[in-house]
Amino acid sequence: MLPLSGGDYSYLHEAYGKNTKKHKTFGNIPAFLGPIPSFLFAWTLTFVMKPSALAIMSMSFATYALAPFYPDCGIPDVVLKLTAAAVILVVSGVNSYSVKYAVRVQSFFTYAKVIALIIIIVGGIVNLANGKTEYLVNGFEKFDDEIETSFSSIALAIYSGMWAYDGWNNLNLATEELKHPRHLVIAVLVGVPFVTILYILTNIAYFTVMSPEEVLASDAVAVTWADAMLGVMAWCIPIFVAASVFGAANGSVFTAGRISHVAARNGRMPELLSFIHARRYTPSPAIILNGFLGLLMIIPSNIEGLIDFFSFTGWMFYASTMTALIVMRWTRPNFKRPIKVPIVLPILVFIIAIYLLFAPIVENPQIEYLFAVMFVLAGLLMYTPFVYYSVHFDASGEYSA
Repeated sequence: MLPLSGGDYSYLHEAYGKNTKKHKTFGNIPAFLGPIPSFLFAWTLTFVMKPSALAIMSMSFATYALAPFYPDCGIPDVVLKLTAAAVILVVSGVNSYSVKYAVRVQSFFTYAKVIALIIIIVGGIVNLANGKTEYLVNGFEKFDDEIETSFSSIALAIYSGMWAYDGWNNLNLATEELKHPRHLVIAVLVGVPFVTILYILTNIAYFTVMSPEEVLASDAVAVTWADAMLGVMAWCIPIFVAASVFGAANGSVFTAGRISHVAARNGRMPELLSFIHARRYTPSPAIILNGFLGLLMIIPSNIEGLIDFFSFTGWMFYASTMTALIVMRWTRPNFKRPIKVPIVLPILVFIIAIYLLFAPIVENPQIEYLFAVMFVLAGLLMYTPFVYYSVHFDASGEYSA
């Protein structure tokens, strides 16, 4: 583990971006090629992945928060988008104003999330005790002829499922701000299994009340479950779930600012993004950029498309980061590592990432995947002049290199 903020970016930068006598990269990579992996990661995360994640979560918040006000009809698209935009502005404002307030917001809404899940889980346990297992026992039999089990379909299903767990690597983005970096490992080892258990039990609870058809037809599953289970108290679940999503959006903004800040600090992004507020110590320019791009992302309203794009590009860089970990075991054997994991783990994750990356393309090629790859590679058009040749413009419009 590297004691550096920036997450995957820092690993790619350390493995491939440095090529000096003190820090040798794999195979003495030419100076032009070495920084490309870390730059493309910062480029894609800054301009697509983090803003799209923020857009997805803000739209989800709007869906749950507004669901009680539109019980018998769909939520107007304009109202949905305006609410999502308000969420983006609020969380961006909080994170730009104060790290302390951002952390407090995160803690408060994490508690709200756990409370909502516990209510649903307890309701599911009561239903199981009363013998309501119809949909769990044979609820999916009618879909036997429709369920696709190809490598492509399984990979796409994992994309949607893993979206719920995507925060597993977020703590790496702010490692330098931890007083004790080893606590990061403890947080991951405790947090990921805890969240996994909560989510599995929550889904079991859903199917004690709802059929698979009802789950698929619902825009807000927790709200539908609450209407069937809680009666007059059904209003509390959408509030708790909306609070949960709000907290996730806050966490996404918190980490997004750190990525572009670290990349800019290393000369991989515009220098402005490396600036920190003089009194509040927040990477305000990077946070503001992420919020602005998030506002643009909510315009299409296609959450499923955003998730697929986000997941495809995400696993592309997860595979790259695993190669960086493996490479540094040989190129940087004496590097001080607060935590060292068995080499078999990054190899296993790399294999899984390669499968998730190529299975959908091989069995069911779609133009969207080509667009995703083209956007990532389009970063080279920015890398060559502005990073490799260090071309920049001053206020008068003149440029220098």
